[in-house]
Amino acid sequence: MITSYADLLSADAVRSQAEKVTDHVRTGAGVFWLDEDKLADCAQFVASTTLERYPTLEIPYHSRWRHFDAPGSTLRAGLDAHLAGLDPIERARTGFDLVIPSVLLDAGAGPDWTYRAHGAEQPIGRSEGLGLASLAMFLDHSFSETVELQTDAAGLQALSAAQLEHGFQVTASNPLLAVDGRCSVLNALGDAIAARPDVFPNGRLGEMVDVLVSTPELTASTVLGVVLDVLSPIWPSRLERDGIQLGDSWVYEPFGNGLNAVIPFHKLSQWMTYSLVETLVRSGIEVGGVEELTGLPEYRNGGLLYETGVVGLHDESMADQSHEPGSQLIIEWRALTISQLDAVAHRVRQVLDRPDLLLAEILEGGTWAAGRRLAFERDPAGRPPLKLKSDGTVF
Repeated sequence: MITSYADLLSADAVRSQAEKVTDHVRTGAGVFWLDEDKLADCAQFVASTTLERYPTLEIPYHSRWRHFDAPGSTLRAGLDAHLAGLDPIERARTGFDLVIPSVLLDAGAGPDWTYRAHGAEQPIGRSEGLGLASLAMFLDHSFSETVELQTDAAGLQALSAAQLEHGFQVTASNPLLAVDGRCSVLNALGDAIAARPDVFPNGRLGEMVDVLVSTPELTASTVLGVVLDVLSPIWPSRLERDGIQLGDSWVYEPFGNGLNAVIPFHKLSQWMTYSLVETLVRSGIEVGGVEELTGLPEYRNGGLLYETGVVGLHDESMADQSHEPGSQLIIEWRALTISQLDAVAHRVRQVLDRPDLLLAEILEGGTWAAGRRLAFERDPAGRPPLKLKSDGTVF
């Protein structure tokens, strides 16, 4: 139950508040409509996509780790060689050092940007390209002031937009969306590390691992809670209530302006949490409760629902306009994405006869890939079906 603004900093709040918006849409009062009869077809498409990508249904989590590989590139091999020589805790620390800035750099790149990793067969764009570029910068010690392979406060605070442009191969003919916004987020991450010696006594980002492994019961919600607590200062100035920075949370005007009207999503924080949970598990550290996290409310998953007719606009002309993250349209679209991903996942498990599949696996298998496929079928550049205005920290 949500009784205070602090309660909004959780996956439970994301799920419950999204369901309230969904109920409002079901009444016909939203800018969207919802056709739950189309969920079966949507789930069938997701299931077939999953079987094509993972025929044995051995599916990893939907995580940043999927984006560190490229045919012909030696980047992943270099990382793996370094990690192999470390003990489990240090392996996890180094993984956090890589994954956290990489996720923060993972907002939409735009349709015209690509990255060519050393030795790679071809340039790669979007999330995979962003992952490779961030991995290359990490291996090049771009996020640290030391010679150690790590990320630290001083290294991030000193990072410039020009360095980021160089590392991401940005040129006039290879533009990346929101470079300044991405750099500002990493600079702010450096400030956040420096401001929390209780978590980062030596100013190293990976020391977050030590806080997590000291908890009596390590769950995905524990990880998300620490991420939301420690990283809350890094987001652009948005919604603050009772002195609490609410991050990726927005006021849904049909609900007024009080506690009930604030709809949290925490998309990047949950994407990061999925990635950090995998980092811990890969290092031999057990984490429970992964299913407590929600689906990710971004334009691939949302696009899947839109393209398959699960959701649509009462006024289709709104699809031709650009929309701010805090607009009613975008809040509804993201909330519907949260609630209907749970419904799709339930049906996918039935289609595949795998009731044990986690939402994290269905997202990977899965919904995100199916949404991307439909986007490229509709548009050669793979743009989302609705026009979004982003500062590089939301979608």
